Amino acid sequence: MHNVFIALQASDESRAIIAAIVEDNPTAIVNEQPAMVKVDVPGRMVIKRETVEEKIGRDFDLQELQLHLISISGHVDETAEEFTLFWK
Repeated sequence: MHNVFIALQASDESRAIIAAIVEDNPTAIVNEQPAMVKVDVPGRMVIKRETVEEKIGRDFDLQELQLHLISISGHVDETAEEFTLFWK
């Protein structure tokens, strides 16, 4: 199974998003770099709006991921509730 990944800029808000990703994807592997944080997950990664809101402490529109995003790997399926990366 191939990994999907998301790489986000290293910031306080990104770290809350990453905490949400790790909570919802128990097989996530986090790799912290000086200016970015990369999260790899085998096969499929789901980022849930509700979990991000719990970690960030405010309403969160998943479109806001674009503000923190450096790169992704995988196909994208996006709704108002979930941002999913996967391989077909």
